[in-house]
Formats: sequence, structure tokens, C-alpha cells
Amino acid sequence: MHQIRLEKESERVMEGKILHDSAYQRMEHRELDIESAGKIDGIQGEYVREIKLTSKMKEADRWQLLYYLSELKKRGIIKKGLLSYTKEKRTEEIILREEDERELINIKNRIHAIIAQELSPKLVKKSICSSCAYYDFCFSGERD
Repeated sequence: MHQIRLEKESERVMEGKILHDSAYQRMEHRELDIESAGKIDGIQGEYVREIKLTSKMKEADRWQLLYYLSELKKRGIIKKGLLSYTKEKRTEEIILREEDERELINIKNRIHAIIAQELSPKLVKKSICSSCAYYDFCFSGERD
């Protein structure tokens, strides 16, 4: 894969880093790399916890956590997930189900198909784009 990473200077990324540094100090393990799969925010007992500022990207957040749970399961580690939205003071329990695992395979296949294309997909600007850490990657050279 191309190893595209979040823009380190992105305001949202910096805000997230501050949030992760200050939130949930009592987690047993914080910011753990899952070999080539990503970085989880922390582990608390039977739970993997992902910390988000708001639920603006709730569905994407859910799939991110399900992906981490699936990758851990492949390594023999069975956990449940907690998705915490700090500004909203709300936490949801996320459990990896068989149908989620099947859908994750479909999602990965679609991602790999996009990566294999000779040309990038047509750019589609959505309202959420302006707050995304990848904004500059997608919209470099574009005029607002």
C-alpha cells in the first residue's frame, strides 16, 4: 500500500493529539501500534478504547474500531470496543460480530480496488472534507 498518513500539521490532528494526551489517564495501555494496522488509543481490561472529540464521523469511527478489533482477533486477542466522544461525554460499546467481519473484508476489497486503479477516483467534495486531516492531500491544487 502507499502508506498515506494523516497530515501531521493538521489542526484536527493536533487537537486529537492533545485530547489523547489528556483523556483517560487511567487506561492500562495507551496509544498502542497494531503491526501495520494502525494505532489504538488504549486498552482498559476487556475493552479497546477509541477516543474522539465528537460523533461527527460516527459511522467511520465505528468501522475504525471494528477494524482494530478484527486485527486484534487475528492475533488471538479478543476484546470489545468502547467509542468515547469527549465533548459529548458519551461512550458506546462496540462488539465485533460475524457480519461486521464479512463487511470489513468487503471494505478492504473495495479499498484495494481503488488503490489498484491507474487514476484516482473523481474528486467529490463533501461538507465534512474541510475538517478532515487529509484535506490538503485531496484538494491540493484545487480552488475553493
